Amino acid sequence: MSCVYNCLMYLTGWPLAVLLIAGGLYFTFKTRFIQLRLFVESLRVVLEKPKGKESISSFGALMISTASRVGTGNIIGVSTAICFGGSGAVFWMWLTALIGGASAFVESTLAQIYKRRNPDGSCYGGPSFYIESACKSKFFAVVFAVALIFTYGVGYNMLASFNLQSSFEIFSFYRRGYWWIFGAVTMVLFLFTILGGSKRLVRTTGFLVPFMGCLYILFAVTALILNIGNIPAMVVDIFRSAFDFKAIMGGFSGSVIMWGLKRGLYSNEAGIGSAPNAAAAADVSHPVKQGLVQMLSVFIDTNLLCTATALMCLVSGVPGNAQNAGSAYVQAALQKSFGMTGPVFIACAMVLFAFTTLIGNFFYVENCIAYICGRKPGKKALTVIRIIGGLLIFSGAGLKMDIAWGIADISQCVLAFINIPVCIIIGSVSYKALADYVSQRKQGVKPEYNAQRCGVSEKTDFWN
Repeated sequence: MSCVYNCLMYLTGWPLAVLLIAGGLYFTFKTRFIQLRLFVESLRVVLEKPKGKESISSFGALMISTASRVGTGNIIGVSTAICFGGSGAVFWMWLTALIGGASAFVESTLAQIYKRRNPDGSCYGGPSFYIESACKSKFFAVVFAVALIFTYGVGYNMLASFNLQSSFEIFSFYRRGYWWIFGAVTMVLFLFTILGGSKRLVRTTGFLVPFMGCLYILFAVTALILNIGNIPAMVVDIFRSAFDFKAIMGGFSGSVIMWGLKRGLYSNEAGIGSAPNAAAAADVSHPVKQGLVQMLSVFIDTNLLCTATALMCLVSGVPGNAQNAGSAYVQAALQKSFGMTGPVFIACAMVLFAFTTLIGNFFYVENCIAYICGRKPGKKALTVIRIIGGLLIFSGAGLKMDIAWGIADISQCVLAFINIPVCIIIGSVSYKALADYVSQRKQGVKPEYNAQRCGVSEKTDFWN
């Protein structure tokens, strides 16, 4: 059993890094650097209203995907990357986000094109749907759906629950044996929200994500101001550590590059096929609009929130190492800048980040269950599924850190090794959609998409 585990962990090293970099660069060149070229356009389309009052807007889909992306990985993931890989890991996380924006665009645009229609007129979809429709492979579509359910329903949600309770270890009232209290409270809050259905989920994430994101960045800016004298040395250290090739080549699997890429992927999720499940639910006039919106989500996650954590830690001057990896390092860094207000703020941020991650992740899980079943499960079945999800969250609070991270790393690796090759194979559909969108924008008209006009030969529920 340990041999299988070690083999799977090996895949999460340089094989996954090569796949992510190669895929991201390929999509970047095929879309002609869309993450830079149409960044301003992505800001514009995110505020467009849906056609139907009950439909999910571009902003709503952005909040669901950002709720999943913006989570404990923005705090704990960044901390472990710095502690084990060095400050240069921050640079490689930035690079992951830059090229990952193109991957997010392609996968989310494909999800919009091949989305399905519910009886009430609303839409749903994701990688499983475009794998089946465009690649004609029901088998790999089901494999992907099962892998995503395991990744988000088990791996990521158990990890988020563990990270949440671990953030309280710095306080004197906390004892490791009390993990079950934090697990139980988290489970109850999760079930309250998720049992209210997708509308309550959208309302909750639509409020919490902008609120906690703005507050978190405000703290980061304040920390930089308080430690302004340390900023030049911090910037030099990030780039010097990032390109310390002697250290990198001496142990690549545990190097600054690997830690930056792995934790960057865990945080922004670009290319692994999660966000397309949210993108497909949006009601828009052209699929490219959701591709641009999900590209923006990667920027928000890594270039804003992950960077905020990294800068707060590094500018403090507190050294990160294997002994204080995780929430302890972040809390120690903020305690130096803000006193005890720092650790309290991080504990509160972890509660909000973990909570939105849990509910955003389960939106993806239910979408894949609907694909496997051929339709959305009934109310009783959904209730049972959600209760099982709550129990997994409860048990995740009691995991050990290396086991929690190991499960998440392996499960996300499976998704990437299916989704990125598929997007490369059928990516031309999204490139043609992009060309159609840009052409209509240049003509000064509101872009409207027609699948047949753009060369889509497969039958689609929309865009005809």
